Amino acid sequence: MRTPVVFIGHGSPMNALADNEFTKSLEKTGKTIQKPKAILVISAHWLSTGSFVCCDDKPEIIYDFYGFPKELYEIKYPAKGSEKTAVKTSKLLEKYNVSCGKWGIDHGSWTFLKHMYPKADIPVFQLRADYGKPAAHLYQMAQLLAPLREQGVLIIGSGNIVHNLRIIKWEPDAEPFGWAVEFDEKVKELLISGDHAKLIAYEKLGKSASLAVHTNDHYLPMMYPLALAGKDKIEFTHEGIQNGSVSMRCFISI
Repeated sequence: MRTPVVFIGHGSPMNALADNEFTKSLEKTGKTIQKPKAILVISAHWLSTGSFVCCDDKPEIIYDFYGFPKELYEIKYPAKGSEKTAVKTSKLLEKYNVSCGKWGIDHGSWTFLKHMYPKADIPVFQLRADYGKPAAHLYQMAQLLAPLREQGVLIIGSGNIVHNLRIIKWEPDAEPFGWAVEFDEKVKELLISGDHAKLIAYEKLGKSASLAVHTNDHYLPMMYPLALAGKDKIEFTHEGIQNGSVSMRCFISI
């Protein structure tokens, strides 16, 4: 069983409570993929220097956000972890000094997994990327995870191609900024053409890039499915922009 690789533009934590086109696409994606043996998420929300894998068989759900409605903090996603697979993952990345670290399942994972796999019956573990490293470094590291695909592990990068909260509009369906649409479409074209070099060197993609990738934490998780997809065909499972400045584009390798 060779699993596909996936990128999810997860957006606001409120999508965990939503019933919209984005969440419907997640449900469809979950039903399309043959049930994996485990799920590895590279989330935009496990940040710091160094790279680690969460090797906890009982990971806690992490509510790493503030000021949201009470019902969001009451959501449970009781998926188990997978210590055995996590340790195996750290060994695959040994040359990059990746080891086991303490974490759980943050909102860069459970807010969309609850729509994809609502039964929470698949083990989930996270990998923390070193966001102090350039995109090319993470792309090269990601390629070493390829054996996991052959072992039934679904690898998901979770972030947003366009993510600028400094000038966000609070209405989810607000008119997108022109630069956000421009950069999102530019990345779409490069994903279709398979021009990974330009996606890695995103800083060179024009003025829209500096606005769209205001900080790199949400863009860099895409390096993992990008590197692992190789020459696989990319299919977009959802596209659109929420809050004016957050791309919800998602894709899967087929």
